[in-house]
Amino acid sequence: MSAAIKRKGRIAKLMPDNPYNAPSSSKERLQTFLLSLRKEMIAAFESLEAKARFQKTAWQYQKGTGGGEIALLHGDVFEKAAVNWSCVQGEEFPGEEASGPFSAFGVSLITHMQNPHAPTVHFNLRYMETRERFWFGGGYDLTPMGIIYPEDIEHFHTVAKKSVDPFGSNLYATFAQNAKSYFFLPHRKKERGVGGLFFDHYHSGNTEQDIALWISIGNHFLEAIMPIYRRRIALPYSPAMKETQLQLRGHYVEFNLLYDRGTRFGFCSGGNPDAILCSMPPRATW
Repeated sequence: MSAAIKRKGRIAKLMPDNPYNAPSSSKERLQTFLLSLRKEMIAAFESLEAKARFQKTAWQYQKGTGGGEIALLHGDVFEKAAVNWSCVQGEEFPGEEASGPFSAFGVSLITHMQNPHAPTVHFNLRYMETRERFWFGGGYDLTPMGIIYPEDIEHFHTVAKKSVDPFGSNLYATFAQNAKSYFFLPHRKKERGVGGLFFDHYHSGNTEQDIALWISIGNHFLEAIMPIYRRRIALPYSPAMKETQLQLRGHYVEFNLLYDRGTRFGFCSGGNPDAILCSMPPRATW
């Protein structure tokens, strides 16, 4: 798998191919797609802001090679938004499902909105590889912060379904159920939000089709969220609505710190703490 972030105008050299890994040409295509998609996401979010722009900070991976870039926005629409890139290689996989050298790259996005009418959204696409195998993961999910709009939920899920339907009639139901099961807070006995898509350790055996599915999910994300934000960000709200938003953000924090695999993987692999904790809201209450 590729271990690369953009350095001096090029993408760093990929790991050599082996029979258990996707070809280097495929991994380079995946990286190129993710970096382009990240630019589109950043531009789309900045289009909603009058003045605020993303501030970018590069970081180096201390336990191996590679690194990443944090892109962070604080504005009048987005109280906080992060669109982060990482691409790392290490000598020991930080988990029980694999061992030995590993490589991973992906884009992760989170928003926390000023207006409680506008929901939090999370997005991630990643590719992971060990000596023995490789897999795809990611998805996106929606978390209203106390104000529920059924039409927004329907729109979000309709676009999510459209992104995966060409690749199998059962995929939406499977990935949507994965999201319901994964984004769940056992101690509160509730889902974190209203679901979306979630998949991990995904490899159907048809690498080209898996890549096309992965790209389709990425390409549909902005279609899923931007119309919702355009409808909600200018609506008036009360102090009580804001207080409810802050309380539900506390639940979001609880999930990410207690249960989220990405948070755990990031810390166990020696990732950048500031990048890992970008998912935390700037304010929350309990």
